[in-house]
Amino acid sequence: MAAAAAAGGERARPDPAEQRAELGPLLATALRPGESWYLVESRWFKQWKKYVGFDSWDMFGAGDPNLFPGPVDNADPETQSLKEHLIDELDYVLVPTEAWNKLVAWYGCIDGQQPIVRKVVEYGLFVKNYKVEVYLLELKLCESSDPDNVISCHFSKADTVATIEKEMRKLFNIPAEKETRLWNRYMSNTYEQLSKLDSTLQDVGLCQGQVVLIEVKNEDGTWPGQHCLAKGSGFVCNSYNCRDSASLSQPGLCGLSNLGNTCFMNSALQCLSNTPPLTDYFLEDKYEAEINQNNPLGMRGEIAEAYADLIKEMWSGRQSHVAPRMFKTQVGRFAPQFSGYQQQDSQELLAFLLDGLHEDLNRVKKKPYLELKDANGRPDSEVAKEAWENHRLRNDSIIVDIFHGLFKSTLVCPKCSKVSVTFDPFCYLTLPLPLRRDRLMEVTLVYADPQRRPVQYRVVVPMMGAISDLCESLSKLSGVPAENMVVTDVYNHRFHKIFQMDEGLNHILPKDDIFVYEVCKPSEDGSEYVTLSIYFREKTMRQSIMAVPLNPMPSSIQLHCNRITESLLTGRIFFDLCGLCDIEEMEHQDDGEEGKEKLTEVDPCHSEGCMQVESARDLQPCKKKYFTFSLVNSSGTSEINSIVEGKILKLNAFSAVAIDWDSETRRLLYDEQEAQAFEKHGSMLQPQKKKAVVALRDCIELFTTMETLGEHDPWYCPNCKKHQQATKKFDLWSLPRILVVHLKRFSYSRYWRDKLDTVVEFPIRGLNMSEFVCDPRAGSYVYDLIAVSNHYGAMGVGHYTAYAKNKVNDKWYYFDDSSVSVASEDQIVTKAAYVLFYQRRNSEEHSAPSAPQEECDGMDTN
Repeated sequence: MAAAAAAGGERARPDPAEQRAELGPLLATALRPGESWYLVESRWFKQWKKYVGFDSWDMFGAGDPNLFPGPVDNADPETQSLKEHLIDELDYVLVPTEAWNKLVAWYGCIDGQQPIVRKVVEYGLFVKNYKVEVYLLELKLCESSDPDNVISCHFSKADTVATIEKEMRKLFNIPAEKETRLWNRYMSNTYEQLSKLDSTLQDVGLCQGQVVLIEVKNEDGTWPGQHCLAKGSGFVCNSYNCRDSASLSQPGLCGLSNLGNTCFMNSALQCLSNTPPLTDYFLEDKYEAEINQNNPLGMRGEIAEAYADLIKEMWSGRQSHVAPRMFKTQVGRFAPQFSGYQQQDSQELLAFLLDGLHEDLNRVKKKPYLELKDANGRPDSEVAKEAWENHRLRNDSIIVDIFHGLFKSTLVCPKCSKVSVTFDPFCYLTLPLPLRRDRLMEVTLVYADPQRRPVQYRVVVPMMGAISDLCESLSKLSGVPAENMVVTDVYNHRFHKIFQMDEGLNHILPKDDIFVYEVCKPSEDGSEYVTLSIYFREKTMRQSIMAVPLNPMPSSIQLHCNRITESLLTGRIFFDLCGLCDIEEMEHQDDGEEGKEKLTEVDPCHSEGCMQVESARDLQPCKKKYFTFSLVNSSGTSEINSIVEGKILKLNAFSAVAIDWDSETRRLLYDEQEAQAFEKHGSMLQPQKKKAVVALRDCIELFTTMETLGEHDPWYCPNCKKHQQATKKFDLWSLPRILVVHLKRFSYSRYWRDKLDTVVEFPIRGLNMSEFVCDPRAGSYVYDLIAVSNHYGAMGVGHYTAYAKNKVNDKWYYFDDSSVSVASEDQIVTKAAYVLFYQRRNSEEHSAPSAPQEECDGMDTN
């Protein structure tokens, strides 16, 4: 077996079993702060695991020798600077230093690729959490005297301010004896001094793309920032320290500085800030008497106090924007997932904050133990009253007063018809959106006829369909029979995966490059054919086996299993090259007729729809060797065996052949432009249909629709004494004073991460929820919108903003981090709407909706 040639020569490596034994414990190593871990492209790593049989239950069994991975390959050139939004395990894997060193020693690395090494960083002050810092922080560095000369540098969040200062002194040639100070410039052209040199970048809140200026002290002992700077210098005031100006603003119209991917937090805070009953509670200092510092489920009252300080600052009317740095620090202490500076979810922060405020302000000092009782046929009103009273015995806070309502859940056993009814409190309403039943996929069809250019199609397939559905849809557009198609995922000029017909389309991500190859039908006489993967490469100067791929995509040919020889293979490949090379020039350079051999082992495909071979001459190679070829692993990265002339080749579905050209032949004969050429089918040019618009009531009806539990999520029936796939139905029994509606736009799976950007039409005023409340004695539930958390962009990326109505002047405003602007009602309903805040109309005039007042005071959610 040939070794990885990136490092040159044969490499000695342990057998697969030894590799598994050596790397297994290393890959299970725990993260420790400050240690280095390396990123490895997941496709290469998965191939290595298959090669050595790493995931096999039989740890003594061999892996698949056809899947030899070759040199460690981080594949995409962009990976060196790291594409945005890569996903752990899906796009890359992390290995500790010792494991990386072993892999490199065994396999080498691709020429020109540098290792991607990252540090383990500690997150959280109260609860420690360790993560590998995959994405470094890019800062814009400049001198205060020349702010237009900006240099971008990358730092770890664990680096200190002193590290930045040292790098800036080096970049701008500032002598060691010169006294300097550093300033952090915000987007609003305000400044904050970075005075603590031992603080980490994470501690001071520096974020991606932030500008850091270095200021050098004047010879007379003064600082340049103490004087009016030259026009165009980028500074907006005589002193950096005047960033918090005394200009007055409307209370509540206060922006929040983005501390580094904290727009999700700012959006959630603006919605809560503009929730009148909650904000009044904190502004009137009612929280002080109710802080519960001894609640084991709480946060010692620190979240409540931090939130109160921030709300008072936002409603003081003294500042146009503030930096919620202390609040974020406190949140990070108790919830490490929010401690860093990566993009998070505004609804998840809202859920944490509402729960944290509730426990910090819980009026119940000692929670009693309560035993749950079954309804056992009792009236719903009685069971609901009991459930709410039990809830209030353990949970009594301003959050419960304002945000909590009650669900009714009904389960029915399909075998014995046992009915189980329970009532459960909720703090927000998560509504599903009608799922799309299909998706659009762009694929490229490569015809069996090498004279035809590949054609790109846009096909409609079922969202949860199979590869066979893709082939059927493509067949209708192209005319190529579905059974004549092989679907592949091409990555970095190589076949990453060849799909089976019954595999799910959810394994294909939107970013994948899908190529469908036309092949021959299985012959009626039962003859077996094999489809070979073909890689066209150009040898490097050192004649390395890691040759440079020529084609933007690999090719495939189909041959009879029992008759494959070197001569036949040469002829078939020569025939397939006719669309890419100057065949006449090749023949002209040959030695004439005597150099041409007639091939007797012609293997034409006679099936309808495949390319017909008219004569033996179609497969005649030239005497001159324009290329050499050998058997390689399935990704074409490493040779397995050479091909011996005249010998019958034993090939299977995993076999692949690499065609290596020398540079001179490639320059003279290979048509690179033609190799990359393709056509677009009319389906690519058709305008896409407008996305459907749904009403908020459609989402509510979907939420309250009866469903059958899945086989992996059964219910234990107390009558049958076994798990059953019961029917389940949610109903709304009582609703809170402030109704928070979370539109479930994001969906997650191992292979699929998606955002539904359906426009949901929701009313600004007069949302009547009364028809959805199943309590027959309920009062009126009419709501008006007061705030919206928006998310723009795709899954895991994008930007959060908020719309909110100011409680002082009843006008709508748009909050975009530190920016606040006037908004109109017709701007609010968009596909970006994510979390809606509704206030119950005239709620202070309503009594409890679930029963007469004397019967259920505890049910009053107002």
